[in-house]
Amino acid sequence: MRKPFEVTVLGTSSATPTKYRHPSSQFVRLEGNYMLLDCGEGTQRQLARYGLKMQRISHVFITHLHGDHYFGLPGLITSMALFGRVEPLVIVGPPLLEGMIRMLLVDSDAHLPFDLQFVETQSNRIETVIETESFEVQSVPLQHRIPCTGFLVREVGPQRKLNLDACFKYSIPVERYDDIKWGSDYVTASGEVVSNELLTISGYKNRVYAYITDTIYDESLIPILKDVDRLYHEATFAHDRLARATETFHSTAIQAAEIARQCGAKQLLLGHFSARYQDASPLIEEARTVFPYAEEAIEGQTYSVGLLEELPG
Repeated sequence: MRKPFEVTVLGTSSATPTKYRHPSSQFVRLEGNYMLLDCGEGTQRQLARYGLKMQRISHVFITHLHGDHYFGLPGLITSMALFGRVEPLVIVGPPLLEGMIRMLLVDSDAHLPFDLQFVETQSNRIETVIETESFEVQSVPLQHRIPCTGFLVREVGPQRKLNLDACFKYSIPVERYDDIKWGSDYVTASGEVVSNELLTISGYKNRVYAYITDTIYDESLIPILKDVDRLYHEATFAHDRLARATETFHSTAIQAAEIARQCGAKQLLLGHFSARYQDASPLIEEARTVFPYAEEAIEGQTYSVGLLEELPG
């Protein structure tokens, strides 16, 4: 059975909290791993509200140092300590973030029973910032008013399945099965090569989630985001406020949809809405004129990344 890859939206407001929306944050579950993408004000409350356990979070990824994307982080860290966390917490974000967080902890006399491990992002190049056996995360430079990165969360694992009948036919040792699932051929003692295609069948494609927030319309992202399973892209304004979007280094809903269309994304989530829009449906309708698989990121809802039953054709 394929394991879930899911995103629960915690906040979709830009700049400030509103009566109906919270600042940016998303909870990601993949292969038994749990992480946060951004941690705006109120993230703790949203985690509790939707029954998501903060102590399960192993990694927090911060896109940039505008407050609506990280002001919830100091409180989250200290609450983890109060509830007895002992496992390390990895925080990935801009170079200045570590000093700011450590200063707050020192000045507030906070004592953590767990290690904080910081990984710095660079805003001028794509970079793999986290690698594990089941997922990896790349930072992606975004064009905003201050240094900013998006993130690609990639499932890691073999994309082929063993053809056991063929493995028995060619007397493949069991200890070589893992290598073959990852794409290796088998070489017999006599030097004969048994190709991987003979020993495997099509399996699941590794899934990719793209988190792209706080950026001006940027076509250089298109090859980076090629064929992602689900794209979250900011849509701060409707297109009648294109001049304001450009001035503030944000995107419109139509621009987000254009990025999704050109990169071949399978699904598009729109969020990071300006407080002027109590109802985001006009932005979604605009986006669907360009990309029909656009939908609103709704706080508290969980969205799958790829389909559990999907097999490559």
